[in-house]
Amino acid sequence: MNCRRWGTVLLLGVLAGCATSQEELLPTGDATMMEIWQKNGGMGAAGDRNRQRRLLDARSDLRRPLSYGAIVDQRIRYTREAVNEIYQQFTRLPNPDLVMYVFPHLAGAEPVPVPGYSTVFPLYTRPQYAMPGETARPQLPGSRHERGREAPGGYR
Repeated sequence: MNCRRWGTVLLLGVLAGCATSQEELLPTGDATMMEIWQKNGGMGAAGDRNRQRRLLDARSDLRRPLSYGAIVDQRIRYTREAVNEIYQQFTRLPNPDLVMYVFPHLAGAEPVPVPGYSTVFPLYTRPQYAMPGETARPQLPGSRHERGREAPGGYR
C-alpha cells in the first residue's frame, strides 16, 4: 500500500513537470547574443570606441609591475627540481609518537612477574603521504618553517 502511494506521488510530480512549456519557463527575448554582447561592452559601433578606451585605461591602471625581487622569487618557486616537486606534490603526513603504559603483569608458561613500563611507538607503521593538493601548504625541508625541526617520522 505504501509503495502504491509513493508511486502515485512520483507520477503526479513527473506529470506536473511535463505540463509546463519551455517558453513559459524560459521565454526567448527579442535580442540576439551578438546584440547583447555589443550593448554590454563588447565591440560595438563607433560611438562605443570612447567607452572601450576608458575600459582599457581602467584595466591598465590596475596592472602593477612586479618588483625585481618578486620576479626572482616567483622564478625560484617555479623552478622544477625533483626534490621540489616531490615535497610539493606528496607531502608527508604527521606521524605522532604514542606512549603506552603496560601495567605490571605475569607472563610466560610459568607466571613470571613483569614490572610496569612505558613504551613509545609511532601511530602509523609506515610514513603516510598526502595526495597531491590534499594539504593546505607544503613545507620544504630547509624552509623558514622547517629550520631546526625534524621532518615527520624522524627523517631529515
